[in-house]
Amino acid sequence: MKELLTAVREGRKQDVPALLARLDKAERRSALAELKELRKEARSWHWREQDKIRKALLVAGAGCHTGAAGCATWIGGRDLLGWTRSPYPLVLEVLADRDPAWLGDVAHRLAGRAATAETAYELISGLVKIAQCPVPTTDGFVQGWAETVSTAPWRRQRTQPLRDILRADPHLTVLVPLLFEVAELPPQVTWIDEADNPCHWPEALASLADEGLLERSVLVNSCVTRLLRGGKPGDLRFFLAVLRRLALTEQEEAERVADWIGMAADGISTVAGHAQEALGRLGERGELPVRALADMSGSVLFRTEKKLVRAQLVLIGKALRRDPSTADELLPVVAEAFGHEDIAIQERALKLVARYLPVVGDPVREELSLSASLLGPAHRTAAAEVFGDLLGDRSAAEPYEELLPPAPPLHRLEPAPATLPELVEEVVVLARSASRDVTAFERALDGLVRHAHTDRSALTDALRDALAGQWWLDDEPLPEVERRLRSEAGIELVVAVLLGRVPVQAVQDGRAAWTGTGTCVHAALKGVMKARLWEAADAVLSGSAPFLLAFPTWHTGSLDPAVLVERLRTYQQLGIRPGDADFAQALLRVRRNGQHEAAAAAALLGTPEGDRLAAWLQADEPLAPVFRFDLEKQTSLAHGWDMRQPTDWNRRVLMASNERPFIQREFPRSFHWLGHPHTPRHRICYHWGDQPGSWLATLPEDGETLAAWLLPSIATCTTDELRGAAQPLTALVELGGPASEAIHLTVAYGLGARHPEDRLSAVDALLILAAQQRLDAALLGKMLAILHDHSLVKPSRIADSTRTAAATGAYRTVLCVLAPVLPGLLARKKGPRGLSDLLSVAAECVEHCGATGTEPIPGLAETAARGGSSQLVRQAARLKAAWEQGSVLT
Repeated sequence: MKELLTAVREGRKQDVPALLARLDKAERRSALAELKELRKEARSWHWREQDKIRKALLVAGAGCHTGAAGCATWIGGRDLLGWTRSPYPLVLEVLADRDPAWLGDVAHRLAGRAATAETAYELISGLVKIAQCPVPTTDGFVQGWAETVSTAPWRRQRTQPLRDILRADPHLTVLVPLLFEVAELPPQVTWIDEADNPCHWPEALASLADEGLLERSVLVNSCVTRLLRGGKPGDLRFFLAVLRRLALTEQEEAERVADWIGMAADGISTVAGHAQEALGRLGERGELPVRALADMSGSVLFRTEKKLVRAQLVLIGKALRRDPSTADELLPVVAEAFGHEDIAIQERALKLVARYLPVVGDPVREELSLSASLLGPAHRTAAAEVFGDLLGDRSAAEPYEELLPPAPPLHRLEPAPATLPELVEEVVVLARSASRDVTAFERALDGLVRHAHTDRSALTDALRDALAGQWWLDDEPLPEVERRLRSEAGIELVVAVLLGRVPVQAVQDGRAAWTGTGTCVHAALKGVMKARLWEAADAVLSGSAPFLLAFPTWHTGSLDPAVLVERLRTYQQLGIRPGDADFAQALLRVRRNGQHEAAAAAALLGTPEGDRLAAWLQADEPLAPVFRFDLEKQTSLAHGWDMRQPTDWNRRVLMASNERPFIQREFPRSFHWLGHPHTPRHRICYHWGDQPGSWLATLPEDGETLAAWLLPSIATCTTDELRGAAQPLTALVELGGPASEAIHLTVAYGLGARHPEDRLSAVDALLILAAQQRLDAALLGKMLAILHDHSLVKPSRIADSTRTAAATGAYRTVLCVLAPVLPGLLARKKGPRGLSDLLSVAAECVEHCGATGTEPIPGLAETAARGGSSQLVRQAARLKAAWEQGSVLT
């Protein structure tokens, strides 16, 4: 036993089977106790030391266990599984002399554990082979089997086709049907798409079904069931490939009419397309009931995939040609396509209805005429010709009215919690969660200062009890607590100082040392927050401040100047000097536009802070004036630029800001970055995971300046196709101050973002600006045109964004945005990809709201006159015609 333990400690796994063979049951039980202690001891070792003994410990422990449950638990231990191949052949060797029933029990227990069923397939299959027991049927084991079979040809240098490997597998008939029931296919099964590849699973399975080794009906039913159930697109493509390779007979297709209808209605595009093909063949053979065709058409015509909708209209048209008497039942379904977003599909549906309208009865005609109201304005004339007097006055155009969402109102913040239990509850929520809600943070910070001023002892006791278990409150060394909290910008820093987990000297050093002069705006704004936190931490220790001056009035972070004047008056009466960072943040948050009464009241205070506030309000200047910065014209690298810039960096359109010496003279050092001149530069920034709420609330009255500084990171949603980069847009446009070139440029980048959720944020921002009457549509269009000229945005993405905005009812707003964009695109010899989509959106807008001017869009007539049937020419002609008729809707 001593030799066994020595071999395990030295990691000599190959010696373990021979040493175990010399031990009886009692000695193995004793050895197992020692191995368990060694395993427990090893958990505190360095990972290299653990890895050294892991395999030997696994083999020895498996051989020493006498119970099947304990053995399976030992083998499945996560701490015994390494990165490299596990020593399962040695485990099989030490267990080979056990009772077959016992081995089968271990195998099935391992197969039933999610952690080992797939990874320990080699061991489980070996145990099954020795025990001659039934093969396990768990999902994990089936996935492990499929993964092993899939990689076998590669391990054998692809000398043996997958079909031959499966044919020789003893568990083929049991495990293949189960492969169609697992929740998710192993990726190795779906890797190969080429049917002529010898490792192609669908081809191998169908070939074995042709040979009679697999039951064909089972495969067919399994494929149909999985396609109806839905799932990951990759898995569904696999099942569809198997079904197609099986080549269903006419009888097999006819038996599954309901299945095809379900797939056509709810399946992914490829599955729905296959179901449509099957239903089309059934219809040609007269085996598709009219009622079934009508039911499934109602679902398919509602889908967004244009290809599927067009194919369904073709399918209905063929059915009507075969039997026009079915028009009464099918045409009302066709009329549902009148409301489709694609005007070409509306046209197809209208032509189909017009062709068979004479054979339907009066009730159906009346129903169809009512559905004609779903057609777009472009088809009103055609609809009037088709339905005639049935439309009555419904064909007359109604005066257009722009629909915009209501401007988001300002919400007043609730004051800081008045009672100690309420404050403690909010602080605990912030400290124990990853939430960075700005309003909750500001309430908690102000509440800590207020309660520390009135009863710091009670506050300390309550927080220490409520926060028990926090890492910085227990056994962590104080230097480590200080080091880690210095890098954070949360409420934990203030609480840790209050509870004595950060030395007082560290608070003084933190207030004096932090300058916030980071390499990016995110670091600078985070520095402002840290300066406020260190100052608040000092205030809660001394209890000197009754409250915070910078506590916001509204949810955007803005501060009412009259409220700030009253707070300064209270400080004056108490003889308290405001904190530098707190007062500086209050100045940045206070509303400045037209606040003459507040400025006069501040001047009457007769204090330095009152005078500074009065001058700040009277000046009413932006924090830093911004201007567009042309990177292409920069022939040399400016100070601080990164030498290794991306090759496309100079194409980017960004903003710069001028110097503001007043900030550097009057504000604390941690705010000086805000007053320096800044030119856009490419630097590696590690703040993409941070929450932007605190950044926006730092400068809530300088949205234009903040937009210019945040533009390089927001633009990455387009330039680098990063997901979520445009998320701050909707909150950014709610900030105070003018909305000029910087804000419109950030919205333009967002409208051309790679990911739909970012484009949706930009659409929301556009509509908010329009609702606030701050949108300069011509400027936004100009920004989009500039970005496209720099090859930074794609017309197809702009089309998607503007179509979404127009669909809310803002047709005239969207048209005014697109009008400056289209001339430059139309002037190109070869229309860029996506231009037809932009023209389609513009045409839809004109059809609803009328033309925005008497002069047509330059280049539109030339494009429409090119001839041909391309979408570009058709949409240009549509827009031209709508523009010429637009006066009826204005």
